[in-house]
Amino acid sequence: MTPQEQNFEDYKRAEARALELLAEMRAVTPKKVDIELALLVAVFELHRGEQPPEIIGGIIQKHLETIIPFYREGGQQGGGH
Repeated sequence: MTPQEQNFEDYKRAEARALELLAEMRAVTPKKVDIELALLVAVFELHRGEQPPEIIGGIIQKHLETIIPFYREGGQQGGGH
């Protein structure tokens, strides 16, 4: 397996776990805004102490620039990378 293939496999495992966590979160609250904010907080916590908040916001924005076209083109759940 190439390093790129290994990176993709690692990503797919993390993505699968994130979707499992989303299902668990939906069982806790039906409010999408609560889940959305909690997920964004998780991203900030992931980088806390290493990057300033503005940089973390930029990281989120760059990921959105990648993900939005995928979903605009009808991408399937769990395939956004």
